Amino acid sequence: MFSELKPKGKWLTPFNIISIPIILLGIFLIVIRFWKGLGSVTNLTQDVPWGLWIGFDVVTGVAFAGGAYVVTFMVYVLNMKKYHPIVRATVLNGFLAYAFYTGALLLDLGRPWHVVNPVIGNSYGTSSVLFLVAWHFILYMLAELIEFSPAIAEWLGSRRAQRILSGMTIAAVIFGITLSTLHQSGLGALYLMAKEKIHPLWYSEFIPILFLVSSIFAGLSMVIFEGSISHKVFSDQISGKNHHSQNGIIHGLSKICAVAMFAYFCLQFLVFLHTKRWGLLNTPMGYWFLLEMIGFVFIPMVMFFYSYRTSNIFLIRFAAILTMIGVVLNRLNVTVIGFRWDAAVHYVPSWMEIVVTLAVIFTEIWIFRWVIRRMPVLRESPAWAKE
Repeated sequence: MFSELKPKGKWLTPFNIISIPIILLGIFLIVIRFWKGLGSVTNLTQDVPWGLWIGFDVVTGVAFAGGAYVVTFMVYVLNMKKYHPIVRATVLNGFLAYAFYTGALLLDLGRPWHVVNPVIGNSYGTSSVLFLVAWHFILYMLAELIEFSPAIAEWLGSRRAQRILSGMTIAAVIFGITLSTLHQSGLGALYLMAKEKIHPLWYSEFIPILFLVSSIFAGLSMVIFEGSISHKVFSDQISGKNHHSQNGIIHGLSKICAVAMFAYFCLQFLVFLHTKRWGLLNTPMGYWFLLEMIGFVFIPMVMFFYSYRTSNIFLIRFAAILTMIGVVLNRLNVTVIGFRWDAAVHYVPSWMEIVVTLAVIFTEIWIFRWVIRRMPVLRESPAWAKE
């Protein structure tokens, strides 16, 4: 077992050369943050207590992790077996995203030891949206761990555990889907209370619904992006059958992305008509809003529709990248750029906040790679597990 802790493959790769110094520097900055406080490494203030670590690491990261609940719903509830080869990788990616981005949440809390309050009591705050989101995060991570645990049992060679855990998969999937749809919208509901602080172009009473719908195409775009990279990097882990099914899977996901983006674009348009904020379009923030909606929602939506009809896999991947950029823009526009946009002093993340964010992302990728190299995630399960 200890031999599994040893690295597999080359050490001197471009990714390792770039990521290792950033991870080490990030660890040092995290120590400084907990030693000297938030002010030592961030540009956060009493007026802007939530910054990049919340807006990107948590709110944006959770949207990209939405692919797990969408894919498991398609495979286990709708019985779309075509997508089964990507289930474990998607669930693993979702679990790691929740684990790391929830951990990143601790960095942004002035008193991080209070994070256990929703669990142990001490003023539960059951009427708070944060209480709802906190419990959903905890339970959803548990559900995803159960969904992925058969792969761990197969890696350990535990037949009995594998049978028991596989029998729990459907229940965990249904439970996880329910939780995920609630807290994806719950993250948007957090900002319903900040009406006076968010720019009118990004605020509406429909933020929870918009967050939920956008998590569908955000998550699937991440699945397309991550799956395309994994297909090349871990090609030795993938069976010949699954190699040939990769393009078909991406092709099918593009249609779902296109439909979800069409629904999202229509919702945004209806919200805009309802709020009657035409005058705001002819402002710098209005131009920024149009760039987000046209450049990173409408255009990739059309690209997804077109590439689905023409089976253009390259165009699908490019549309997925544009979509991911658009989701990042949207979440940051709500949580950072458009938040307190009228303040005398605008919040701009410090270089140290950016380094810590990159360190969190790189560490997640390292663990993802470690698991992929060892467990039956992309490769076929052992023969005894299929009996």
